[in-house]
Amino acid sequence: MLWSFLHPHRRTVLLGLVLALVGSALELATPMVTKLLLDNLSADADLRTPILLLLGLLVVGGALGMWHWVLLGTLAERVVLDARGSLVRRYFRASLVPLTRRSTGELVTRVTSDTVLLREAASTGVVNLINSGALLIGTLVMMAVLDLPLLGVTAAAVAVVTVLFLLLMPAIARAQERAQEALGRMGGLLDGSLRAIRTVKAARAEQRIIERIGEDAEESARHGISSVRHEAAAWTIAGTGIQLAIIAILGVGALRITTGGIEVSTLVAFLLYAFTLLNPVSELSQSVTSLQAGVAAARRIRETEALAPEPGAEPAGGLAEPGPGGPAEGAPDRALLELRGVTARYAPGAAPALRGVDLAVPARGHTAIVGPSGAGKTTVLSLLLRFLEPEEGRLYLDGVPYSGLTPGEVRRRFAYVEQDTPVLPGTIRENLLFGRPDAGEEEIRRVLAEVRLTGKIDALEEGLDTPLGSDSLSGGQRQRIALARALLHAPDVLLLDEATAQIDAITEAAVTRSVRRHADRAAVVTIAHRLSTVIRADRIVVLEDGRVRAQGTHTELLRSDDLYRDLVAALHIAEEENAPAPG
Repeated sequence: MLWSFLHPHRRTVLLGLVLALVGSALELATPMVTKLLLDNLSADADLRTPILLLLGLLVVGGALGMWHWVLLGTLAERVVLDARGSLVRRYFRASLVPLTRRSTGELVTRVTSDTVLLREAASTGVVNLINSGALLIGTLVMMAVLDLPLLGVTAAAVAVVTVLFLLLMPAIARAQERAQEALGRMGGLLDGSLRAIRTVKAARAEQRIIERIGEDAEESARHGISSVRHEAAAWTIAGTGIQLAIIAILGVGALRITTGGIEVSTLVAFLLYAFTLLNPVSELSQSVTSLQAGVAAARRIRETEALAPEPGAEPAGGLAEPGPGGPAEGAPDRALLELRGVTARYAPGAAPALRGVDLAVPARGHTAIVGPSGAGKTTVLSLLLRFLEPEEGRLYLDGVPYSGLTPGEVRRRFAYVEQDTPVLPGTIRENLLFGRPDAGEEEIRRVLAEVRLTGKIDALEEGLDTPLGSDSLSGGQRQRIALARALLHAPDVLLLDEATAQIDAITEAAVTRSVRRHADRAAVVTIAHRLSTVIRADRIVVLEDGRVRAQGTHTELLRSDDLYRDLVAALHIAEEENAPAPG
């Protein structure tokens, strides 16, 4: 799991490992040089050589240590950068339906918190684990060279510490993984609640939300504390075990000296190696702990990266397949968009959102889609934009099957205005240019005038360069910004999910005229929730229970369809109730 993140940087990892091993070799040489110094001292020999050797080991070790530190620190940041880039690319290239099943807070946590855990494990954790193991083995080998009985005492202590330490590792891994899962849930709830902060406050639900978020935070903290306790126990066992080994070495070593088994210099060198053991044992414990957390983070990242990508274009074969018996290319009433026998559902086993739908949208004119809640109106737009793939049937764009086009090739022919009209990060200008970055100032001014926003924006101190936040504009103004962005894009098909629901009647009239002008040269498809939208449409499609119930003009459907008459009556009543009071 971790190697998949490290593999692109394998040469850097190898160099870091070599530097670490060389540094460990220098560290292992220091006690032996110290023994030489003590032996020369007792023999009244030249001390310059061992002292120069010690100084040389110090300087070279320091230089290699700094190089190693910078190398692994840089590697860590590169691993995080690659992981974050991979996640972000996957998010924005994933199929919309599986992506929207995950909370945005959870997705953000994978990019932020989990990649930080991955950083330590995938860089220093792996290298330190191998290096610490090598240093531990090397230290024990050097101890064996000095004195086997003392090595036996040390090896017994190390074996006991290792067994106890390994017994604690699974508990640490479980606790850290559960802590991160709770953190992801907390992030999702916090993100959603902040987005709906007005609703939360209006419902006086602040305390309930605080408590729900607090429950996830407490669960994360509880598992985190459990992990800390197990880590503390592991490190305490490791440190105490080595300290007990040193005490045993002192005792046994003193007896060995009195019996003439070893020299004092040998005991000093052996003790230096015993103190050296503290480093690899401590680093091993930290590396294993880091790896446990990193593996769990890597697993969560890979699970998120497994989101299904949007489908590409199928191999050529039916790309030139025309619609049956349509008018000549360029004729205004030709079918630009077609759904033929389309059945679609959002999840396997779920009820179909559309059932065997046949629908054609002409290249020009305004098509309105109406129907009760759950009839499949939004599903039609999702299929047209290729946010959702049909289970049965086919869609065509200009006679070309959708399956022969990439999602990008389909969407470049569309502009889409959502009902909730979320504000995109950036300035007003950046929002307007989002779909057409090369548009000029004159074109921007034209579409702003069409949606009656020129005066509002000119009154702002920074004008078009005013940063937009969720509170910068009213709901109606956000809708008009989104509609202006769509009109500036000048698409072949303008999709509107009731884009005038939050604007006043005067502005709606101006916007409707602008949409009408667009419908005279291109296709406009709207989900209609207002009577004014319905009666002005060139063609109305009535959906019921995922099927096309009726099609026609407003007058034709009033005369022929009971459900449409009921819908119009409901829309008319709703508009009367929402109309402003006289005066």
